[in-house]
Amino acid sequence: MTVINGEVAAGFEPVREAFAANFARREDIGAAVCVYQDGRPVVDLWAGVADPDTGRPWERDTLQLVYSATKGVTATAAHLLAQRGALDLDAPVAEYWPEFAANGKVEIPVRWLLSHQAGLVALDEPVPLGEALAWHPMTAALAAQCPQWIPGTAHGYHGRTWGWLVGEVIRRVSGRMPGCFFAEEIARPLGLDFFIGLPAGERDRVSRMVYRKPDVDLTTVPEESVPEDLRDLVAAWRDPNSLSNRAFAVTGPANIDFDSPDVQAAELPSSNGIGTAHALARMYAALIGEVDGVRLLTPETLASATEEQASGQDRVMLAPSRFSTGYMLPTTTIPMTGPSAFGHTGRGGSLGFADPKHGIAFGYVMNHIIGGPDDLRATTLAEAVRRSLA
Repeated sequence: MTVINGEVAAGFEPVREAFAANFARREDIGAAVCVYQDGRPVVDLWAGVADPDTGRPWERDTLQLVYSATKGVTATAAHLLAQRGALDLDAPVAEYWPEFAANGKVEIPVRWLLSHQAGLVALDEPVPLGEALAWHPMTAALAAQCPQWIPGTAHGYHGRTWGWLVGEVIRRVSGRMPGCFFAEEIARPLGLDFFIGLPAGERDRVSRMVYRKPDVDLTTVPEESVPEDLRDLVAAWRDPNSLSNRAFAVTGPANIDFDSPDVQAAELPSSNGIGTAHALARMYAALIGEVDGVRLLTPETLASATEEQASGQDRVMLAPSRFSTGYMLPTTTIPMTGPSAFGHTGRGGSLGFADPKHGIAFGYVMNHIIGGPDDLRATTLAEAVRRSLA
């Protein structure tokens, strides 16, 4: 039986039970979960193994790459700039980034970048990975790119490009790279153990990811054997020219190795944030209230930031999705703790969110990358939080 470390406030014992069950029945290897209520931590748990190859245990300060849960962190930086009056989310992107106006993009507002409505999910020519990690070649390619659909008429998950698009606006407005802006304006005031661009001295604290192989590779089975509700998605996976594939193939020729020191040290504001569950929960807590004297967004800014901007069938994920200006909103598959919640998931299972109605902020990180409809680890933890509130 896996030893569960940490503390749980009275009334939140169901979260500890769900966390233990994730190890016993849902294949967690190393993980942490943290919950804040009204600005104070009520759950802070960690357990398991940070590196299965060496047996290194997961500690309180173990860092985990959280994939697209990074987007919620980067969106917060953009909203902080908007709150200060430095960034108008309804102004054209080209007002801050003149080169972006090329190929019919002159009227695209900043808000559409954040809400996945800009149609810039893919590139006609992928950028070599080394150049993409250097930042400017990728932003130049995106500035020259023609949208994949008429901007504003549809939405589709900008899985990789979102970070360079939103990050470049942050850079142009603030004069700082997005990871630096986050570190100085958000992480430092709150004492967050979270990085977009990992310092070399922190690498030894990072867990090593384990990727579960699917029991069945649906792309190799006969079409008639694929469940009907998955056929469109599987057909897209099989087509190298589909947006579902091209959205995650903007660098080349090899896939991005997120365990690589070079990748972790670079700034990929869509997908390579590295931190603790406690840092995620603490940041979201400071979005909805005061945490040790720090509140990031005013109630007015928060209301604007979390208002729905896009919903319905996602042109990349080929499934329903909902977005505010940068944050995911609850769906039947990602319910969080209710309709007032907002946050962001990450590939394989990580999740950070806040629920202002209940004063709750939540962070869950793990190194066993599973994902898919059968991965219920984050969902069961959020359900346990709801039971605790009841």
